[in-house]
Amino acid sequence: MQPSVLELMQQMNHEQVVFCQDPHTGLNAIIAIHNTTLGPSLGGTRLWNYSSYDEALVDALRLSRGMTYKSAISGLNLGGGKAVLIGDASKLKSEAFWRRYGKFVNSLNGKYITAEDVNTSKGDMEYIGMETKFVTGKPEYMGGSGDPSPVTAYGVYMGMKAAAKKAFGTDVLTGKKIMVQGAGNVGQYLMGYLVAEDAKVFTCDINEDKLKDVKAKYPSVEVVDGSQVFELEYDIYAPCALGATVNTESINQMKCPVIAGGANNQLADENVHGPMLVEKGIIYVPDFLINAGGIINISIEIDGYNKERAMSTVAKIYDRTLTIFDIAEKEGIHTQLAAMHMAEKRIAQIANLRVGI
Repeated sequence: MQPSVLELMQQMNHEQVVFCQDPHTGLNAIIAIHNTTLGPSLGGTRLWNYSSYDEALVDALRLSRGMTYKSAISGLNLGGGKAVLIGDASKLKSEAFWRRYGKFVNSLNGKYITAEDVNTSKGDMEYIGMETKFVTGKPEYMGGSGDPSPVTAYGVYMGMKAAAKKAFGTDVLTGKKIMVQGAGNVGQYLMGYLVAEDAKVFTCDINEDKLKDVKAKYPSVEVVDGSQVFELEYDIYAPCALGATVNTESINQMKCPVIAGGANNQLADENVHGPMLVEKGIIYVPDFLINAGGIINISIEIDGYNKERAMSTVAKIYDRTLTIFDIAEKEGIHTQLAAMHMAEKRIAQIANLRVGI
């Protein structure tokens, strides 16, 4: 039997889950707030055509939990939150839809700050911003940071180079075979960094238009059939689409020494698949560590955006990744667990600090 909402919240230690609906615009939303110990929860709004409300709820819970770890390990004074909107983006998007959602965000009085995510854009954030100040990732002409994808991709690139340093003794990616699974915004920007370094880049995506964009921008990138991803040999596998692609079936097929990509919740079950990767000798960069560039970027927007500051802060993902590798090795644990321990330690320390005031 499917656990109740409260049982799911208790399992993942969530503070609050808000359900929102509006029949006039077709809005059906779930806003999940995981932890606000370090500060208000910040996380994107994802618009996806989920197969069920239960699937949407679990996604919101997992994603918001990931945002808590992402902010904590990045040294940000922010908590973890996420929103999922349920439905077909091509049919639902409108000014009224986003403004109605903005009203719901505003009703939380700053406990949740939203941003863009899958199927949402800086233009959508502009509409949301008409109804609430608790939104980031707005267009540059409004004083925002714009699309966070290039900065997220830069962080993934930094984490990937750190993983290469660990696996191959050098962080130079020239000539390395790299599979970027997912040709969305982050995936394409990541390919740009890799192509510039003369890596041998491969990609796949269910969206043919995105693959056409890739070939137009980067003719050297080779498109492969998505069903063959784990049949081929690579130096680095970079999952940059939806989560759970690192699972029992895929791990058993993998022929790569490194996993370093931008997707959220890459491990289908962190308690099972983290140890499996160690057993197989695959170096894994924890997702909430390597893809933190976006949250770092929009967190800087809150205080007044500065691109140079954002990029220099994101570059620290390289050293942080090497630190996690060292901790995992010394403690004999998988890297996902090592990263979680680092994040949880900071949250506990700050919580104790505040109690002592």
